[in-house]
Amino acid sequence: MTRASGPLAEALARRTVILDGGLGNQLAAQGCDLSGGLWTARVLAEQPDQVAAAHTAYARAGAQVLTTASYQIGYEAFAARGYDRGATTALLHRSVDLAARAAEAADHDVWVAASVGPYGAVLADGSEYRGRYGLTVRELAAFHRPRVEALLAAGPDVLALETVPDPDEAEALLTVLAETGAPAWLAYTAAGGRTRSGAPLSGAFALAAGSPQVIALGVNCCDPAEVLPALRTAAAAAGAAAGAVRTPLVAYPNDGSVWEAATATWHAPAVPAGWSAAAWHDAGARLIGGCCRIGPDRIAELSARPPGIRDRGK
Repeated sequence: MTRASGPLAEALARRTVILDGGLGNQLAAQGCDLSGGLWTARVLAEQPDQVAAAHTAYARAGAQVLTTASYQIGYEAFAARGYDRGATTALLHRSVDLAARAAEAADHDVWVAASVGPYGAVLADGSEYRGRYGLTVRELAAFHRPRVEALLAAGPDVLALETVPDPDEAEALLTVLAETGAPAWLAYTAAGGRTRSGAPLSGAFALAAGSPQVIALGVNCCDPAEVLPALRTAAAAAGAAAGAVRTPLVAYPNDGSVWEAATATWHAPAVPAGWSAAAWHDAGARLIGGCCRIGPDRIAELSARPPGIRDRGK
């Protein structure tokens, strides 16, 4: 089998595409040590076979997009940990290569999405759930530009600009994206109907809705209860910017847990969060999957009963 040959944007015009789930939780389930500031990138550097196994687990569960282990890789942060520029670039390339190999081995078409996590992810202190780092849009663009260029050089099918907490960072990412001409989806992380930095989602989505490179717009790594209202806001923003053109939406929440940076632990909700993938689909989501603490079992459920067929609210 070969990787999906057609552009992902074309597929989204015809059907729903199932994303994978959380890479970190799957690596942990495989017995990997994720302690320290490098998180999944530590496994990428030290045990690439485990990253390959995690991608394979999601492909076998029916995922049609595999997201790379590049979320937390940044040149400055890795330099502080002894990685020179060439070594960091090699890790970024490896992340794409491992996902591509798993995609090629799958028994169905699979795209590779290169994860571009926010600046806060590289800080490894939970800043992606707060935003507002004190950096200008230009400074954020300068941070993201070399990692985006390195990932694109490795040949992914699409960029995943994900867990973005702040419109300023989205503006920076969109600036870099326009320079490359590469396709990408943009997903904010939201809480209380706003971005994590407290900005209105309507304005945040409007920033991206007119970008020709953005093939999907939505949210990730948030409580599932945040998804539907956020998608409706995204759809309204996209419609206002694009006229009759309907931008596909993307949704891949976590399981409703809350990350506590001080202890580096997740706190699960007292009541399991409800999922309604069919409602997300009805709102315009065409890329649907999971983020942190969502494993292959949930992705297998989505794959077996693709959104668009009414689910049971699980």
